Amino acid sequence: MHPPLPFNARAARALREKLGMAPGHVAYGMRASFGTAHVTPEHVEAWERGTALPDAGEVAALAGALWCHPSELMGRPRTLREHRIARGIPAEDVARGTGLRLDAYHHMEETGRWTGDKRQSAKLGALLQLPPRDFIAVTGLEGELARLLTEAVTTRWQAHVRAVARLISMERKQLHGPLDAMYHEYQALMTATLSRAGGTTASGEDGRRYLEEIVDHFWTRLPDQP
Repeated sequence: MHPPLPFNARAARALREKLGMAPGHVAYGMRASFGTAHVTPEHVEAWERGTALPDAGEVAALAGALWCHPSELMGRPRTLREHRIARGIPAEDVARGTGLRLDAYHHMEETGRWTGDKRQSAKLGALLQLPPRDFIAVTGLEGELARLLTEAVTTRWQAHVRAVARLISMERKQLHGPLDAMYHEYQALMTATLSRAGGTTASGEDGRRYLEEIVDHFWTRLPDQP
C-alpha cells in the first residue's frame, strides 16, 4: 500500500475560491467528468481542512475539476510514483517512454526502487522533467554521487568534474564553483584537525561529519536547487 500523497490543502482551497466554486460544484465536476462517483462536498471540505487526504485518482480528478495541473495540488514529490502523478502522466506512458514492460515499471513504483539502466534512467529524467536532485534520489544514485564527491574533496576535484556532470546531467562549468568551494571547505577542516592533533592524525569528527553529509553540502551549493 502506498503512503498518502503529499497534498497541499491550502492550494486546493485557494484554487477553488479563485474559480468562484463551492465544494459542491467541485464534487459534482469530479463525479460528472472524472469517474469519481463517490466524491461528495464533504470529501472536498475534508481535503481542504487537512483532515483527510485524497488518493492518486482523486488528486487527478480534483485537478481536472479545478482546471489545474496535479502538481499544483501536491507538496514536494518524494518517490517515483509521486513524481509521475505530479506530472499527470499515466504509468503506461512512463513504461513506454523508458522502454520498460508495464509490470516491471509497476514493480519499481511498488517497491520504490528504480532499477532501470543508464539509458532508461536518462529517459525517465527527461519524461518526468526531474531536477538533478530529484533525479538522483529517484534513481537511487545518491551512493554513487557521494562516492564521487568524497573523492573530489579528498583528492583533486578537477579530475572528477566530468563524472559528476555526467551522473547528474549538468554542464561541467556549472560544477566548478561548488566543487572548488567544497574542496577548500573540507581541506580547511582537515588542516584544523591536524593543527589540534599536533600533526598526528588527519581524521577528526568534523571531517567525518562533512563527508557523511557531503551530498547535502553539494545540493545547497548548486544554483536553483530546491
